[in-house]
Amino acid sequence: MTKMIRRRAVVAAGAFAAPLLARHGWAQSAGASAYPGGKTVRVVVPFAAGGTTDILGRIVAQLLTESLGGTFVVDNKTGAGGNVGAELVAKAPADGLTLLLGTVGTAVTNQYLYKAMPYDSVKSFAPVALVGEVANVLAVHPSFPAKTLKEFVDYCKAQGPNKVSYGSPAVGGTGHLAMEYLSSLAGIKLEHVVYRGSSLVMKDLLAGHILTTMDNLPPYLQHIQSGALRALGVSSAKRWFAAPDVPTIAEQGYAGFDAAPWWYVAAPAGTPPEIVSRLSAEIVKGTKSEAVIKKIRDAGASEMSGGAEALTRQMVEENAKWKKVIEAAKLEPQ
Repeated sequence: MTKMIRRRAVVAAGAFAAPLLARHGWAQSAGASAYPGGKTVRVVVPFAAGGTTDILGRIVAQLLTESLGGTFVVDNKTGAGGNVGAELVAKAPADGLTLLLGTVGTAVTNQYLYKAMPYDSVKSFAPVALVGEVANVLAVHPSFPAKTLKEFVDYCKAQGPNKVSYGSPAVGGTGHLAMEYLSSLAGIKLEHVVYRGSSLVMKDLLAGHILTTMDNLPPYLQHIQSGALRALGVSSAKRWFAAPDVPTIAEQGYAGFDAAPWWYVAAPAGTPPEIVSRLSAEIVKGTKSEAVIKKIRDAGASEMSGGAEALTRQMVEENAKWKKVIEAAKLEPQ
């Protein structure tokens, strides 16, 4: 059951599979060595300036400017959970001069959450590279009667379906889906209280108006460290670099649990393979450098290095997982 404080638009589309797996094995050519040929390349960020997605877009733009020459600039195009910006890239000329700094939403989950999609998550893009990820955290108010994930699950079971509520910033957002994923594995059902943003979730959680959240970790970290909130687990596959004392959900009885939102770069489908290959190589090299890793971590994310083939595998695996979670949660496309 979802209790609405404000509904954010979210939306559905396309199918995954073989098309992604067939686009690789690209070789460099003389044409790619001249790219971008003194032209300005637009890196479309489908969310507002100032957020983590925007910061990562600027990090990618800077590293490509420095490694390839030319000018790579961020262009924020917001709306519809990232779909507005992603559509712009999908319909742009396939010349390497328009790129997308996308999210797990634009790559995977939006197609199951929207009734109509303005692009095909697979066919409209050429995968370039992975960039980073962020952990969600299951956090509770200190008054909540659970100090471990097991105690949390046991308490929710004892209370019964929808008797325990949690807050998150969006229907279909990464916190909501991570909690639905955990709930399906643990055999529990919670009431979802939807807010207009993480700051409002955190305000009510600190005040004890709600007692639980599943949300992106970084904004909550200082309150977890101070003891104002208690972290029961992080959703990433490994312990989070900035909160090494907080166990993962996976290590607490849910092996393989991984619900860390991630970011990537893609180009319009049909972009010359040699250009995609060069972009991929430079981003992979950049995300392995100490300077770029520091910038990504300073933004609250963690580096996630991988080229076009790694991004393709990520999309295929994540599609299978989130399709199943969304169907089990009976989330209706909006």
